[in-house]
Amino acid sequence: MVRHPLAPEQIEAGRRLGAALRSARSGRSLVDVALTAGISPETLRKIETGRLPTPAFGTIVRLSEVLGVPLSDLARAWSTDPALSRAS
Repeated sequence: MVRHPLAPEQIEAGRRLGAALRSARSGRSLVDVALTAGISPETLRKIETGRLPTPAFGTIVRLSEVLGVPLSDLARAWSTDPALSRAS
């Protein structure tokens, strides 16, 4: 399977998602959150820095649960759709 390069909008969406996760993590350590979510600390680091802009859905679900952030909030952070970004 050939992976097509990500569009600039997708890369920016990944950066927004990473920032939202980093903010939600607040005082918790990256290692603690990653291991509790069942992912490697390096994977979480890549997501938070935008180097992994399209993480697996299951990974985001687990992070949502561990951080106590509604999945809809993370979807809104990732979305490039201005209408969805404004929804509450």
